[in-house]
Amino acid sequence: MSISKTMIGKKLVITGGTGSFGSTVLKHFLQSNIEEIRIFSRDEKKQDMMRHVLQADYPDYAGKVQFYIGDVRNLDSVREVMYGADYVFHAAALKEVPSCEFFPMEAVRTNIIGTDNVITAAVENEIKRVVFLSTDKAAYPINTMGMTKAVGEKVVQARAQKAFERSGTVLSCTRYGNVMCSRGSVIPLFIDQIKRKAPITITNPEMTRFLMNLDEAVDLVAFAFEHAKPGDLFIQKADASTIGDLADAVMKVFGRTEKKMIGTRHGEKLYETLMTKEERLRATDMGDYFRIAPDGRSLNYDQFYVEGSVLTEGDEAYTSHNTHRLDIDGVVEKIMSTDYVREELEGKAHAVES
Repeated sequence: MSISKTMIGKKLVITGGTGSFGSTVLKHFLQSNIEEIRIFSRDEKKQDMMRHVLQADYPDYAGKVQFYIGDVRNLDSVREVMYGADYVFHAAALKEVPSCEFFPMEAVRTNIIGTDNVITAAVENEIKRVVFLSTDKAAYPINTMGMTKAVGEKVVQARAQKAFERSGTVLSCTRYGNVMCSRGSVIPLFIDQIKRKAPITITNPEMTRFLMNLDEAVDLVAFAFEHAKPGDLFIQKADASTIGDLADAVMKVFGRTEKKMIGTRHGEKLYETLMTKEERLRATDMGDYFRIAPDGRSLNYDQFYVEGSVLTEGDEAYTSHNTHRLDIDGVVEKIMSTDYVREELEGKAHAVES
């Protein structure tokens, strides 16, 4: 199944669609034969900005994009945007770690209850496929953002089979690492600090993080869309970098400045995990991606038995400490693959706020 062919004549909903992910989806699909893309968000200012950009840059295609004001916390507004749609990419989330630490119930309302509302509305409207966007912070979570995204994943997996039986809706998840230059990411901060000749603020130079660009994030969602069975979780294999090397790479591109160590922020880890040791037992290597199948058993455990030894975890988790580590030149090449960095170097305005 090719996603481009599948989208012909169809209607796609993107929750949280005015963010960097939604903007990149538009870049990929706007000029295809998709019938309609519905941008669902609660930020009318960003919707207006996106509308004007589309009218200026894509006048022949701007009419394909419809804007809906609403909030995933409000089930009625989610029902409204999904009426008559075919597919959903669920990107709406509270995703900044420190903010979620100070306002945990807001994260619960958006990342857990909002996800449940999306599933309910999708099943009621017989949406064919829904892909939920998650984060590496959901694996072995220590902060509120990761915990709420982890529960969001569990909600998808818990409801996936019944959703498919009731309406044919296929629910799946994607989990990925830091998406460079997306809202709340550190590269735009580093660039701004360099331009102001201020010190770059570094939490811990030995911290490692996975690095993906926005196009790779969309490719992961497209892969899940094409290959998912109910409840599947997909992970993209990704390179990583230390925060210290990332700072040096940004300075190599934009100019030198001082470094200032500020210490670890609320809820931060030394390294991130994309796949736990427990999940590795259910993982299938699909080349550039891992597919993690859900545990299909019911609560009637006495109906199941295992011959031989029982395994509860794999050899090791897949983390930003044990994946391929980029050196500074490798990080430079990676960040140069982003539209944001290229636009900064060319002095161009960014099309849509991230």
